[in-house]
Amino acid sequence: MPITAMDMVAAAKSNISVCSIEAASPLLSTHLILDVREPAEYAAGHLAGAINIPRGVLEFKIGAHPDFQNKQDADILVYCLTGGRSALATEALNKLGYSKAISMEGGVTAWKESGLQLIPNPESCQN
Repeated sequence: MPITAMDMVAAAKSNISVCSIEAASPLLSTHLILDVREPAEYAAGHLAGAINIPRGVLEFKIGAHPDFQNKQDADILVYCLTGGRSALATEALNKLGYSKAISMEGGVTAWKESGLQLIPNPESCQN
């Protein structure tokens, strides 16, 4: 029987580290922040200091990005819109050797619902 995308997300969440919005907020100053949404989503507003590498090209681009060269020591907070893409991305990062990656539960949606701010209209989109 085929599985659904949500089945894949649930399976990924059972294999990765996930944190709440409350736990994620203080990590903004200590972790690399990875936004795995599409560039237009990122441009509409993102977390402070976030680097945008869309989920669809993550495995191909992460290794070439200068901020992600140290796999074993990289503390990475991964987020998307609702937490599904970030869970899949975190699982992929773990498989690529980024063992300290954490997925932010609820994504940008939960972030905004908690009253926290996004950075609008970035000067440049880092891909």
